[in-house]
Amino acid sequence: MSDEGTDATVAPRPAPVCNSHVARAFDFLGKRWSGVILGALSHGPAGFAELRRGVGSITDSVLSDRLAELVRVGLVQRTVTDARPPGVTYSVTDKGAQLMPILDELGAWAAKHMPACD
Repeated sequence: MSDEGTDATVAPRPAPVCNSHVARAFDFLGKRWSGVILGALSHGPAGFAELRRGVGSITDSVLSDRLAELVRVGLVQRTVTDARPPGVTYSVTDKGAQLMPILDELGAWAAKHMPACD
């Protein structure tokens, strides 16, 4: 048999590369609960207990960790109130508010294309 007329060496197709900015965003927002917490705060400031009730089956330690991360990157602001007893409220910063249309679109897409969770 002859290999004449055929190209025996086919160059491999390059591996697809993810946009590094998208990867960085999902690395952070893809952590369980981060996007959900931001979504809950989109309705206005809330205290820790309100967030815990609004978010669902999150543990106190995970909620505390995620809130600290969201504050650290500037998406959420933590405010200590001077009331008696002192309290803490969390709210979305301007930077965090810029994510809300994206989260709304993601939610609309999920409602249309993903099965409901039980």
